[in-house]
Amino acid sequence: MGNVLSSIRNSEHKKDLTGMLRSLDAECRNCAPTSPLECITRCQVYKLKNELRKLRETMDNPNYIKELFNVLKNQTRLHILKAIVNGRYSVSQLQQELKKTGHSHSQDTINEEYLQPLMAVGLATESRDEYYATTFGGRLTNLLGAFPEFAEMLPSHSECYEETLLRALLSGPKTFEEIESLISSKIASRILKRLRSVGLIETPEERDYIFFFKSKRDPGKETFTDTERKIYDTISTEGISAGKLAKETKLSMRRTYKYLRGLKGKKLVFIRRTPKAYGLTCKGEMLASVLNELQQIVDETWSFSQQVINSNDNA
Repeated sequence: MGNVLSSIRNSEHKKDLTGMLRSLDAECRNCAPTSPLECITRCQVYKLKNELRKLRETMDNPNYIKELFNVLKNQTRLHILKAIVNGRYSVSQLQQELKKTGHSHSQDTINEEYLQPLMAVGLATESRDEYYATTFGGRLTNLLGAFPEFAEMLPSHSECYEETLLRALLSGPKTFEEIESLISSKIASRILKRLRSVGLIETPEERDYIFFFKSKRDPGKETFTDTERKIYDTISTEGISAGKLAKETKLSMRRTYKYLRGLKGKKLVFIRRTPKAYGLTCKGEMLASVLNELQQIVDETWSFSQQVINSNDNA
């Protein structure tokens, strides 16, 4: 898992956008086109800046992140995006490309259900009836390549509460009360159940949240049976759950609880409850890292597009 996360975080497509902007501006200043038309039709710098200006308008939508995530949670769209990153495709060519994967769609369906959503969030664009990925779309495609199950793990057409929670859990496990402060308390249980069902979050068994500790009472003032002594001596200063205590003493859970009740009666042992905390599984951490990187790329691109707009205003 560590290698995959490292690959995500250190992706070669995570560039210094400010430095790139300086390079583009320098190239524009040194360029001497024979006509304005040549600049518009042939200059890659102009096309990239124009792409960023359009993308800025799209990203200004307050629901942009939610719409972006929902567009990406579709395997067919990701397959198309991966194809058009490597070259331009007409709708008929994409139709043939999809047939290779066993999917038969009409050209109208490909356009309306897959291409238009990709274009709506700035991942793809069109010229002369051919579709290709934007620079932004290319960066996201490379990132998602590190986690091919992305489109299958989360519900589509959602409010993206799952994504919000997964990203929040990257900083460490959280209790139910903490989770309720992040997403609506009315749906918190349902979201947690959904994420557990696909193996993205986990929590130990309920009884493992009840820990037994030794009290400050002097054990020398009490008499022990051999089994009571065995139980008492196994309880560490950090506390221990009944399950782990039974495992270490090789006693059944029934007998373990029986002797713990006896020790509690002698006031040698007390209980402390630890709130249940939900944490990420290995797969959950990988997906949360991808979501976090997606957000970072969006933020970088938004900032980069603002610099392009500012540079044009000051020109």
